[in-house]
Amino acid sequence: MEHDKTMNHHFTYRLGTINDLQQLKDLGLLAYGLIQDRLTPENWQTMETGLKNEERVAQLISISVSYVCLDGDKIVGMAYLMPHGNPTEIYPADWAYIRMVGVHPDYRGRGICKQLMQMVLNQARLSEEKTLGLHTSEVMEDAMHIYEDMGFRKVKDLGPKFGVQYYLYQLDL
Repeated sequence: MEHDKTMNHHFTYRLGTINDLQQLKDLGLLAYGLIQDRLTPENWQTMETGLKNEERVAQLISISVSYVCLDGDKIVGMAYLMPHGNPTEIYPADWAYIRMVGVHPDYRGRGICKQLMQMVLNQARLSEEKTLGLHTSEVMEDAMHIYEDMGFRKVKDLGPKFGVQYYLYQLDL
């Protein structure tokens, strides 16, 4: 269903919980599905398998501080703040980092991503995190602009993943 972007619409923001698991999984598929045509079928299938992995999404919800944007009772935006102490091949142990920022395709361009990112930043500062990281790809041009406008700087070329170029961004808090 297409929504009128000019309509002054009131969204609700709150912490995400394990009760949101199915909607968050569905939103990940919808939001990241926008780049499907920029990936090879094999690379999309790999990404889609990860997005559909209920155990992976449940673990993300349990370890991180997740934020959701709702239109009524429908989740239309999400972002996860992973606290420091959860290192990966990309992030050092002393970094907090942002995962799975996504907005429903019908709701893009309405400030939801910026609001969710601001909530994550506020929480990171409240938690006295020192460094906040995120990674994104060349096919996420809109997101890259938002991150750069918020003060994140590109610090490393991560090479290809899913057949597209990924970058590491950093913000010192």
